[in-house]
Amino acid sequence: MDVRLRPLASLDARSVPLPHGTEVVTHVDRVVGDRRVPQGAMGRVVKVDGDAIDVHVVGVGVLRYARDEILPRKVGQIAYAHRRADAWRALRPCVVLETTVGSRAWNLADHASDEDRRGVFAPPFSWTQGLVAPPDDLASADGSAAYWSVSKAVRQALRADPNTLEALFVPSARALDPIGEWILDARGAFVSIEIYGTFGRYALGQLHRLEQGLRLAEHRAVVLEWLRDDPTLTLDAIAERLSKVSTRVMPTEADRVHQAKQYVKQLYRSLADQGVIESNDFASLVRFAADRAADFDLPRELRPKNAYNLLRLLSTGTRWLREGAPTFAVEGALRDRLLAIKRGEVPLPDVLAEAETMAHDLERARTESQLPARPDVARADALLRRIGEEVARRSIAREPGVWGRDAPPPPEVTWND
Repeated sequence: MDVRLRPLASLDARSVPLPHGTEVVTHVDRVVGDRRVPQGAMGRVVKVDGDAIDVHVVGVGVLRYARDEILPRKVGQIAYAHRRADAWRALRPCVVLETTVGSRAWNLADHASDEDRRGVFAPPFSWTQGLVAPPDDLASADGSAAYWSVSKAVRQALRADPNTLEALFVPSARALDPIGEWILDARGAFVSIEIYGTFGRYALGQLHRLEQGLRLAEHRAVVLEWLRDDPTLTLDAIAERLSKVSTRVMPTEADRVHQAKQYVKQLYRSLADQGVIESNDFASLVRFAADRAADFDLPRELRPKNAYNLLRLLSTGTRWLREGAPTFAVEGALRDRLLAIKRGEVPLPDVLAEAETMAHDLERARTESQLPARPDVARADALLRRIGEEVARRSIAREPGVWGRDAPPPPEVTWND
C-alpha cells in the first residue's frame, strides 16, 4: 500500500520539474568544440533558467539543454519531483514569514550574487489530518527559495540551527500574516548558549571539508598527469609513485604506500560524488584523466565561497554570544577580508589558520556569554499550540483565505497495487 504516490504510469518524465542536483540522462547529442557528447550521457542539474537546464555532464562539464532534451535518471526521482512541484504550487500561498538570506543579508553580495529566500509556512488544517503527512519543506525548482513548516522551523530553531536562526533574525525578516508576527515576537525563545555548539559544529564541519579538499588537491594534478601519460598504470603503481613524492610523514615505507593508495581512492570517490566521473572506481578516474582532466576546475571543497563562509559563521556566533544580539551583516576590516577570500585572493592555508584562531575566540565567548543556558521550550511549545489552534479556527469558521474556505485541497490518497 502506498498512500503518497499516484501510479507511476501517470507521470510524464519529460514535463516533471527537475530540482537542483537531480540526476538526469540526456536525450540528444551535443557537439562541444570538436567533441560529440552522445545522447545517454549522465549528469546533474546545476541551474534552471525557465525551459533551459544547465547540466554538469560527467567527464565533460556544464552544458545547456532544453527541458525536453533530458530525463530524470531514476523513476523515483520523477515521483519525488512531482510531489515537490505539487506541494510548492499548493502551499506557497501559505507562507507566513519570509526573509532574504545569504550574501545579500551578510553585506557580501556582488553583481553575480543570487537572491536566496527562506521562511516559514503553516499547512492548512485539512493537510494535517488523514493518512498523508504534510510536507516539512517547500522548495522552488531553481533552489532560490525554500520554506520550512512551522513545526520544523520551531524544532530547528530550538536546536539553534544557524540557517533557521538567520532566517528568523536578519533585519529583512517580514511577516506575511499575523501568524508570522507571532513567530517574530517569540523568536527570543530560541536563543541560548547552544549557539556555541551548533555554530561551532557547523563551522568545524566546513573546516574539515576544506582541509580534506586541500589534501585532495595537493597531489591531484600529478596523479591525473601520470594517468593521462600512461593509462595502463594500476592503482598500486600510482600509489607507489605517489608515496615517493608525498610530503606526509608516515612511520614506514609500507605505511606511506598504504596512505597514498587511500588518497587515490578518496580522490575518485570525491569526483564521483560530485558527478565529475561516472562511477566510484579507479577505471573511471583513468578515463577522466585521458578525456577531461586538463581543464578541470577546483574541487567544490576548495571554492572560495566555502572558505569565506567558514570565517563569517565563526564571527557571527562569537559576536552573538558576546553581545547577546545577532549581527549578520559584516563591516570594516572583516568585510574586506571576506571579500578578498571570496575573490580567491587569499591562499586556503591562510584561511584555515585564521579559522583556528577564530575558533578559540568562539570558545572564550561561550564562557563569557550572558545568554541563557537553554532555549525557552515552554514558550516555543505555547507558540506552536497557538498557531495550530488558529489554523484550525480559520478552517472551521470558513474564513476567507488559504487557511479557510480558499484552502488548497490536500493530496489525493490512492491505493497502488
